[in-house]
Amino acid sequence: MSSTSDHPGFPVRQGVLVRARNGDLIRYDATGVTLRLSDRVIDDIRQRLGAAPVAAGAGTAPVSAGDLAAAEAALEAVDAWDIRIEGEWLRFSARLPGRQGARGFRKRLPRAEGGSAGGIIADAPGPLMGILGLGGARAALASAERPGFPFHVLGADDDIGAVGQSGVDAAAETDGLDQLREVTHEALVADACLGWQIETHGPLPLFVARAETDRAASAAELAQGPAFDNLMIAAANLRRAATALGKEPRIFCVALDFALEELSGSATAYRDAMIALMARIEAGLAAQGYDRPLFVTRLDAGAPGRATEAQVAGQWELAWNHGDHRLITSAPGYMFETDAYDRPTEAARRRMAEMTAAAVTAATPRPREPDPLTDGWRCPIFHLAEIEADADGGPVIRMIAQALAPLVLEAPEAPGGGHPVGFTLRGATNGARITGVSLDPADPQTVRLHLDRAPEGEAVSVAYGWGAPDADAGQAVRDGWELAAADGGTLHRWALPCVLPVHPGRGARHD
Repeated sequence: MSSTSDHPGFPVRQGVLVRARNGDLIRYDATGVTLRLSDRVIDDIRQRLGAAPVAAGAGTAPVSAGDLAAAEAALEAVDAWDIRIEGEWLRFSARLPGRQGARGFRKRLPRAEGGSAGGIIADAPGPLMGILGLGGARAALASAERPGFPFHVLGADDDIGAVGQSGVDAAAETDGLDQLREVTHEALVADACLGWQIETHGPLPLFVARAETDRAASAAELAQGPAFDNLMIAAANLRRAATALGKEPRIFCVALDFALEELSGSATAYRDAMIALMARIEAGLAAQGYDRPLFVTRLDAGAPGRATEAQVAGQWELAWNHGDHRLITSAPGYMFETDAYDRPTEAARRRMAEMTAAAVTAATPRPREPDPLTDGWRCPIFHLAEIEADADGGPVIRMIAQALAPLVLEAPEAPGGGHPVGFTLRGATNGARITGVSLDPADPQTVRLHLDRAPEGEAVSVAYGWGAPDADAGQAVRDGWELAAADGGTLHRWALPCVLPVHPGRGARHD
């Protein structure tokens, strides 16, 4: 059982009594107990009560010849056929721009009360999938282009698009959907998923993308700011749009992009505030009838010299110590190329999206598989730095990691971010330096840093993936997972940046 309170020291006001791997089954709050039932059970109840299942959609009402002629005239510039009116929807088959090919589409008929009827959207199977994002200014980055699947990757019909309100205004309530004029990280994630589906001739679901941001200077402020409120409106709009389509709404993931904006100067404060933020998002979504969401983030250390130690340490803490929240870290930021302003390039943003899509897909609950590289998601993460004597008596620091497979050492430029990656010895007052990097033959998840002398100093530490590596310590670390990227390259799961204090060795490793 898990529980939270709105105010420290006060009685618990909400929590979970029963939790399954795919979400909360029984929750409680000040109003009572809420039981979550599966879609199959809900449809069975509807049938017993004489109502159609949600996924059945609206029936076909009699249509006059004039109405149908007007509908056909509205599609005069479209290569469309099989045009028909079903309820409040104009449905047809067509050949439209995009990678989806010739298929069925639909468009809402003009409303009697006026207002926008939204745009053309694909007729797609399954639930309406939402990819929501929350963060600072960096999360609002978008490209002025349409998705590769423009009728499957949609936004709310509020003339704002996927980028959200940026904390300026409150989002509008709407049940309409329209095509996107620009693509955010969330829209690119949907595009990546659909690209994989079309390659395997799989179903192409509908996605709704929305990122909400504001100018918060800490994660604690973000949890109480306008971006959070607008995120809840986006989730409500997702449900409204799903109901209008005769579908169930489902949240694919919630992307959290708030790290380098954190100005509290405290790694612990950042971690605790992000955990509280996830708890508040979960409670807000649960009140709207959603399952517990999967959160996804990146560990971003910025270009060398940009991020502070507290910003890196806070993200590292959160990556492995996030309570019972479903949080995964898709990738380290150092594997993505940036421009002179430390913003990811267009190519890097697409690779970011592919890593997010791969991480979320791998972390989605499913039966266990024997291959550890496909069983869940975990970027290699270093947990402990121990110094001890090597076999020849020389000093060596053992960087002990946790990963889904044995570690692999690569050249410092291999991640592709444009900056060399490796290890840095910090705080040594006697000039000790790293002379080489190797894998521990006795432990495939440990990296050894060979030193020319034992380091002296009160606060000796080792950094990985943050700042420029020492001269002889440029080695990037990954596991054996790989993915063919859409640009023809290969994506790997690289180790997360960290700054670890060096402790005296305590003998053999015990798991």
